[in-house]
Amino acid sequence: MIRPVMIGYLPAAIAALLFGSVSTIAKPILYDINPLLLSFLVYLISGLTLTPTARNLGQHFEKKDYVLLITTAISGAAIAPAMFFFGLKETTAADGSVLVNGEIVFSVLLAMLFFKERLNPVGFASVALVLIGVTIITTNLDFNNLQLKANYGNLLIIGATFFWGLDNNISKILSRKMPIPKLIQLKSFIGGTILFVLTVLLGIPLIINLAQIPYIVLLGIVGFAASLYFFLQSLRKIGTVKTILIFSFSSLFGLVLASTLLHEQITIYQIIAVGIMVSGIYLINREGRISDNSNVNFRRVNASDERH
Repeated sequence: MIRPVMIGYLPAAIAALLFGSVSTIAKPILYDINPLLLSFLVYLISGLTLTPTARNLGQHFEKKDYVLLITTAISGAAIAPAMFFFGLKETTAADGSVLVNGEIVFSVLLAMLFFKERLNPVGFASVALVLIGVTIITTNLDFNNLQLKANYGNLLIIGATFFWGLDNNISKILSRKMPIPKLIQLKSFIGGTILFVLTVLLGIPLIINLAQIPYIVLLGIVGFAASLYFFLQSLRKIGTVKTILIFSFSSLFGLVLASTLLHEQITIYQIIAVGIMVSGIYLINREGRISDNSNVNFRRVNASDERH
């Protein structure tokens, strides 16, 4: 029989594969479409994709939860995608695939600082191995001539990963209080509406090349709606840290796709990094124990509020 925890690992792996395709799919069309317009269209499609399965809000959804919903929508479905696509336009698909691993660091740090998740020594070793792998992929161990320079595009993508890290932790709380398809639908529509208003206010022409439509639809359905659905399923079952560590493989999938479809070269350093990152995932899967107290603390906050 499959252990219940493995049910949480599989969605994270699927989410990594699907999200890994985003940079490769989006990079070619960003030459002809404004990143803000692309962000709006992608999240509109994402919301529409989940609409048929989106049920009503959960029975325990309270007024203060709307603050969390608005916050996660603004950070994860408006600010982050806009920064990501603007950044991707200024860098390569391979670099973009690597830089999204900043989401690992920010999600883990925010989970530990504000959402009371804890790592034992094995967990810290696992995180360290994953980050070492990311560093190898990023630098090719050539610290005198870094492959990734701190240019405008790269900094925007790193900024996007911070807001996605915040989104991950808040979404985990909300996913326990409302159906996941409904959460994605609301986040996508709220974020998409904000992006649409900004697009109109900035006078960006709402012009789309017909040849780009299949790629935009693919991004919305596969790259964001489906990947976010599986990501949140895993987040709810195995916690932020484990989910993010597995999700880090999205960069590896992205590199393979960029090499296959965009003919970008994969180096020996990237292959070595794959082995190191796999070791980190195996270690935390086999021996790691993460104490996830965010739900407990959330109930304590509710109880405290009721007493007052």
